[in-house]
Amino acid sequence: MAKILVVTDAWHPQLNGVVRCLEAVGAQLRAQGDDVDYLTPQGFRTLPLPTYPEIRLSLASPRQVASAIDRLAPDHVHIATEGPLGLLARHVCLSNGQRFTTSYHTRFPEYVAARLPVPADWVYGYLRWFHDAAAATLVPTRSMQRELEARGFQNLRCWTRGVDAALFAPGPKSMFEVLPGPHLLYVGRVAVEKNVRAFLDIDVPGTKIVVGDGPALADLQAAYPAVVFLGRRMGEELSAIYRSADVFVFPSRTDTFGNVIIEALSSGVPVAAYPVTGPIDVLTDPTCGALAEDLGVAVRRALTLSRDAARAHAGRFTWAECARKFRDVLVPVRTAGAKKRTAAPWAFGLERRRHS
Repeated sequence: MAKILVVTDAWHPQLNGVVRCLEAVGAQLRAQGDDVDYLTPQGFRTLPLPTYPEIRLSLASPRQVASAIDRLAPDHVHIATEGPLGLLARHVCLSNGQRFTTSYHTRFPEYVAARLPVPADWVYGYLRWFHDAAAATLVPTRSMQRELEARGFQNLRCWTRGVDAALFAPGPKSMFEVLPGPHLLYVGRVAVEKNVRAFLDIDVPGTKIVVGDGPALADLQAAYPAVVFLGRRMGEELSAIYRSADVFVFPSRTDTFGNVIIEALSSGVPVAAYPVTGPIDVLTDPTCGALAEDLGVAVRRALTLSRDAARAHAGRFTWAECARKFRDVLVPVRTAGAKKRTAAPWAFGLERRRHS
C-alpha cells in the first residue's frame, strides 16, 4: 500500500472533468489498497476566480501547505493543477528535495486569451516552467502531448480518461418525445471558450438542447429562444438526457480531452465534433463519431451512425485503466540518500520552518 497525495485547485463545489477524473482515479486506487489524500482549497480561506465564481482560489500560505504535506507524509505527490495550491506545493517539494509528478488538464492559455489581452505564449511560458520541474507530466491525449512537446514541454506521458459505463448506458429515449426531432444535445459549461454558439448556429432540422451552466447562459438564452436550455443536470437525470439524444454535439476547440464525449458514446449516442485535439483522439472509429470543419456536416453524418457502435467504442475507456496509468507514472517523493533542503528565506517572501 502506498500513500498518495493529490494536490488540486479544482475541487468541489466545482463539477468538471478535472474533479470527476481525480475522484474516480482515487476511488480506483483505494479499491486496490492505496491510501489517497487530496489537498484542496477546502480548509483554507479562498476567493472566487473572476468569471468563474464557483472556482475558489486558495489563499493558503507556504507554511500551511508545507505543514499539510509533512502531516500526511505521502510516498508520492501528484500536483494536478497549476493554480495557487499547485504552485505552493511545487515550491515546498522543490525546497525539500522531494520529487513529484504533475498533470496538464486545461488549456489555460486559450481560456485566458478569450477573456483578457494576455498573449497565449506568455501563459504557455509559465506552464512550461511549472511542469518542467516534475519527474513526469500526464497529458490526456497523444495529440496534446505532441502539441506541448512542440512548445518545449518535457517528460510528458499520455494519460487517458474513463467513463462510468453503468451510469451512462443505453436505454429508452424518454426525455424529449414532445420536441421535434432529431434531438441534438450539448452538455458542458456554457462559456465562451466552449464555443457553444457554433452548435447553436448550425442549420440542421430538429431541436437543440443545452445542459449546463456558466457565464454565457443568460446571453445565449436571450439570443436563441428556440433552443431548450435545461441548466445543470446530474446523475440518473443526466444519464436519461444523454440516451434520449440522437446526436451529441461537441463544439469546443479548446478542450484537452472532452469527458462528455465518452459519456455520450457510453450512452449509445454518436458524436459530432471538429477535428481538433480531444475529438480526434477519442473518435477514432468513424462508425460512432463524425469529424468535420463544418459542424453541420458532422451532425448530419453522425445522424446516420450506429448507436451500438458508439457504446462499444466507449468500452475502451475505463477508470481502472486510467488509474493504472496514473499509478505507473508516480515517483517516490525521495530517492535513496536524498537529503531535505530548507527553503530560501526569500522564497514567496516567507521563511518556512525547518523540518527534521
